[in-house]
Amino acid sequence: MNRLTTSTGEFDLTRFPENPRDPLRAWDAADEYLLRALEGIDGEPTDLSGTVVVLGDRWGALVTALADHRPVQVTDSFLAQQATLANMGRNGVADGTVRLHTTRDAPPDRIDVLLVRVPKSLALLEDQLHRLAPHVHAGTVVVGAGMVTEIHTSTLKLFERILGPTKTSLAVKKARLIFCSPDPELRRGDNPWPRSYALPEGVGAVSNLTVTNHAGIFCADRLDVGTRFLLRNLPRRRGPEHVVDLGCGNGVIGLAAALANGEAQVTFIDESYQALASAQATFQANADASTAATFLAADGMAGVPAASVDLVLNNPPFHTHRATTDETAWRMFNGSRSALRRGGELWVVGNRHLGYHAKLRRLFGNCEVAASDPKFVVLRAVKR
Repeated sequence: MNRLTTSTGEFDLTRFPENPRDPLRAWDAADEYLLRALEGIDGEPTDLSGTVVVLGDRWGALVTALADHRPVQVTDSFLAQQATLANMGRNGVADGTVRLHTTRDAPPDRIDVLLVRVPKSLALLEDQLHRLAPHVHAGTVVVGAGMVTEIHTSTLKLFERILGPTKTSLAVKKARLIFCSPDPELRRGDNPWPRSYALPEGVGAVSNLTVTNHAGIFCADRLDVGTRFLLRNLPRRRGPEHVVDLGCGNGVIGLAAALANGEAQVTFIDESYQALASAQATFQANADASTAATFLAADGMAGVPAASVDLVLNNPPFHTHRATTDETAWRMFNGSRSALRRGGELWVVGNRHLGYHAKLRRLFGNCEVAASDPKFVVLRAVKR
């Protein structure tokens, strides 16, 4: 746990799920810079008496520090929401003080202060600015924040094109602020998200089908090569069974499992609300209406009952924001083992160099290579 100090108080904050071995803080220099700017480092303090919306608050540091102003948090991340709840709880913020919205929820009717933690995905920023723009007005204070490596000319152009005139601050501790003056008369055009594309030939049951991709999901304009390789090497199974597409993205893996086995019940799990919306749209457009499917926002398999699953299909991420880590994959593997019935299988695709086979062998006591090429490997582990 680390302590964030501001002019209004000190706040004990952690990431979620809490891990004492994790050296990374729940905030960074961009969050600190943004909070100092609101306090008036360049003039009068910002009036926060109106509706304050915080977009992209990664672990709840901003809304926890601003809780006295009853902000609205808008996030694509289930983990960010859980971190926010935990951090508010440990700092004595009463339930309901901060309104928690996902990127799929309708924004507040009027936004007087809009604070934006610039996301890694430029597409997600574009989509969210389009969704929020009709609710700002000429007097809305708009401040973005990010590390200098996260703010590019393309970032500034998005603010300028969708909201209005934009400028940046000097860099402080490798962080930078964005100041935007909304122009209600601006012709911003239509929101280009979601987008669709047709899957290629040679990827099994989903060949040539059209998928829907909301902004911010991984490889939103094409089928990523890891998923493509797994689709070509999925297990062939029949009969009633519970299949989980873990970290589902746009849901093509779970869809393929459902189309190949019409008796399967498929659960799509992701921590991204944009991903779940994509998976649901893709599934509904391509699967038979009688096929059973569930869409779950969760931290891996945390929301799945123990010993209730027959097959888990997984293409795990190896980064959290800009940090490269196998922490998420490890939680996914542990959760899968708990959720699988005896004899149930976990199938994982990953880059060869990630060494997932060692983790799976240690956890399951077995692991075999189901398919491989020079870059990727598909691994199969069975719960004994």
